[in-house]
Amino acid sequence: MKSLLLVAHGSRRAESNIEIATLAARLADKASGEYDIVEHAFLELADPLIPDGIERCIAKGATSVQVIPYFLARGTHVADDIPEQVAIKQAEYPDMDIRITRYLGTSDEMVDVLLTLAR
Repeated sequence: MKSLLLVAHGSRRAESNIEIATLAARLADKASGEYDIVEHAFLELADPLIPDGIERCIAKGATSVQVIPYFLARGTHVADDIPEQVAIKQAEYPDMDIRITRYLGTSDEMVDVLLTLAR
């Protein structure tokens, strides 16, 4: 079973974390048929954290986990922190296919999204 794990920074503001959970639910609706499981996780400041998010996917029967960094730029979190946490889980589950996708800011559609917001 294929799974997606949407990873955001996490916030002390509960409302911000709820936005991510809501986005993950919308992603699950849109991805149904292509992905069996869609979860969300946070890098820090909120639960579930990335390792727990990966565990939730596995517990639901995932055979692969695509980690999607919901970040705009390749800062330390994207370049180092997320890969480090994913590598730990990959070592724990060597037969599991756990991959990190490109981060949101690399999407070719970002310019169009920004223009849409400005209009």
